[in-house]
Amino acid sequence: MNPTRQLVYAAVFIALSFVGANIKIMGSIAFDSLPAFISVLVLGAPWGFAIGFLAHILTAATSGFPLSLPVHLINGVMMGVTMVAFYWSTKALLDHRVNSIAAYVVGCIVAVIFNVPIALLATSPLMTFKVAMALVPVLIPAAFANVIIACVIYRFLPKGMQRLTPPGK
Repeated sequence: MNPTRQLVYAAVFIALSFVGANIKIMGSIAFDSLPAFISVLVLGAPWGFAIGFLAHILTAATSGFPLSLPVHLINGVMMGVTMVAFYWSTKALLDHRVNSIAAYVVGCIVAVIFNVPIALLATSPLMTFKVAMALVPVLIPAAFANVIIACVIYRFLPKGMQRLTPPGK
């Protein structure tokens, strides 16, 4: 994919992340990462990291940074790391010719592990462990919803946009 097309797609995914940032589940928990998960599959890990980071910052900004700016900056970085972990775990399994559905299921689980417990551990010194753990029951279903819906949408994108083998093919 040429650089101009990548830049245009990145801009569209950032805009869609802003739309998702306004579909709130609770506080700053929203559907902002759904376009970021699609972007990492379409554009690769570096773009996915950047879009994941921006997606979280946009959501936090539309909520007024409820947990403080430092916490949300850490969460933004962790969202970027989540995108990279999702991409590389899925790609590694697809490269080893694992069934595509199994590869995406494992990728989704890896993404949720990075997005919830690992990200919460990274921010727990700033917001206490108890507050971080109180968010788990809301974050886990939201994280699964974001990544699963992204995989389903990716499955139906045109072949020219699919960097990795889509689930079920």
